[in-house]
Amino acid sequence: MLIKGVTLRGLEVFEALARTGSVAQAAELTELSQPAVSQQLRNLESALGTDLVDHTRRPMVLTAAGRSFLARTEAVLNELRLAQSELTVMDLTHLTTLSIGMIDDFDNDITPRLATVLADNMVKCRFKLVTASSNEISAAMAARELHMAVAANTDQVLEGIREYPLVRDPFILVTPRGAIEDPREIRDKRSTLPFLRYTREQLISRQIEAHLARRNLDFEERFEIGSHLALMAMVARRIGWTVTTPLGYMRAVRFQDEIDAFPLPFEGFARTISLFAAADWNDKVPRDIAQTLRHLVQRKMIAPAVARLPWLAGDLRLIEA
Repeated sequence: MLIKGVTLRGLEVFEALARTGSVAQAAELTELSQPAVSQQLRNLESALGTDLVDHTRRPMVLTAAGRSFLARTEAVLNELRLAQSELTVMDLTHLTTLSIGMIDDFDNDITPRLATVLADNMVKCRFKLVTASSNEISAAMAARELHMAVAANTDQVLEGIREYPLVRDPFILVTPRGAIEDPREIRDKRSTLPFLRYTREQLISRQIEAHLARRNLDFEERFEIGSHLALMAMVARRIGWTVTTPLGYMRAVRFQDEIDAFPLPFEGFARTISLFAAADWNDKVPRDIAQTLRHLVQRKMIAPAVARLPWLAGDLRLIEA
């Protein structure tokens, strides 16, 4: 039983305030008036018997109690939103066929969950789900071999394809545990460890290499590795360092105790993971699936990643519809 005064609306207002630090912006997000936002926060703090924000500072800053409560609040709201999104896709029962391609970065958590949600709600549908690299998925979409696909944006416009952005996935530096103290050692080439590259054919490799070239950073070419987990294993074995993304880092659970992750020691950049759908689809179907995916990514990938690497907060984030 909830404490009297703790309401769903109050939790939503608190989350919005924590995200923005502003009553005005929280009011816009929650579609309430500014006085109503302030009242919701007062009611919540009164019910809990503690201040959640420092009311003397602008923008608002969470207290220690507020930071602790926010983690619980986000978990509760994410579960509710996920449940709501799973109910939303119930109207997919009218589909007779659906084929989806999924980027292999989602293999651990997102793809299995999405597959069960869709299969449960498409009892009369011929359903096909494949996992592959972004390059392969994009090619399949261009050839109309898939109805929808989740992949990294290639910066190429595909005629007749609509894009529904899902998540901003920033690039990060990954090194062997304790091998460097300051990531600038990599930028300034003071580390003796070599750069472990993804193979040149991969989209992620082309994105990384293009950014390094723009920064006039040139590293010796010794290793090209086509398997993400093999790449992380080599970092863990102290063979070298690499550039990857938080979604890639979170896939390598078995190696995380043997590697360190840092923000890039030069100008940052990110890739966008999106849902792509043929433009002749009813727009509501891909939008519903995209929203379900956003909730899954937040709960299964972003929240655990930020908990492990707090400096990712705000950089690794959903792209709302």
